[in-house]
Amino acid sequence: MRRPDGSPVRVLVVDDESTLAELLSMALRYEGWEVRSAEDGLSAVRIARDFRPDAVVLDVMLPDINGLEVLRRLRGESPDVPVLFLTARDSVEDRITGLTAGGDDYVTKPFSLEEVVARLRGLMRRAARSELRSSAQLVIGDLVMDEDSHEVRRDGELITLTAKEFELLRYLMRNPRRVLSKAQILDRVWNYDFGGQANVVELYVSYLRKKIDAGRAPMIHTLRGAGYVLRPGE
Repeated sequence: MRRPDGSPVRVLVVDDESTLAELLSMALRYEGWEVRSAEDGLSAVRIARDFRPDAVVLDVMLPDINGLEVLRRLRGESPDVPVLFLTARDSVEDRITGLTAGGDDYVTKPFSLEEVVARLRGLMRRAARSELRSSAQLVIGDLVMDEDSHEVRRDGELITLTAKEFELLRYLMRNPRRVLSKAQILDRVWNYDFGGQANVVELYVSYLRKKIDAGRAPMIHTLRGAGYVLRPGE
């Protein structure tokens, strides 16, 4: 599971039980996610401001401010970040309080690490689908595509593309860091209707490179015998 630019998703773990926080962090890193942790609410708010997490695992009972107050402050800066509450309390009233305050899900202690991972995956998938519906932009590194206006910019500079170049780039940007074969590209972009030109993919990739990569760190890469892949310029 990755961010739209291909980097690992970021999760903030907030729990004053250091052993539990470390176990959770290890389980999440095993998924390939980037993890930061905090043992109190004020530290969590400070870390979140710089870390910009894609999801937060938040204990309700913390030594300084409680989890509900942490949630309120987090949502003040990142209104859509999914929050999974952890708590030793299992009453219906406590669950309702957490969810009413804006928490997205609720897990009671003791819990299995697999359950937390599964619930986080579900929360982030829902958040990603919601973001996709509300935004017409694709962003990979400094490359930005507006699917509504059909504008493409790299490092702020407007790049003019033909209709077919735009479709090819959109397919690459919707699959960052994924190797796409010539057959996949022909099927998706041309529907195999390419006028008999067997080298149409190579031609259009070269056209895109001249416009997207010219004078910049390359983003479009060829893997011989495999296909093409789009990665953020390094």
